[in-house]
Amino acid sequence: MRWLQFFRRVNSMDAQASRKLMDEFDGAEFNLIDVRQPKEYKAGHLPGAQLIPLGDLEKRSTELDPNLPTLVY
Repeated sequence: MRWLQFFRRVNSMDAQASRKLMDEFDGAEFNLIDVRQPKEYKAGHLPGAQLIPLGDLEKRSTELDPNLPTLVY
């Protein structure tokens, strides 16, 4: 029943609030995940972002530190 996790409520923030958080914290204090496709990632991404395409997110979620906040774009 892992699919149920996709229906739980999550916090979201706009780009301005996300930028403020990233400016206030060291990059090692949060997970920054780019869920686009590799071609889009190669064309440009936020510094420090880890590429995990949306379709791979569930099976690769173990790569993320569960103790850190996670920003996904």
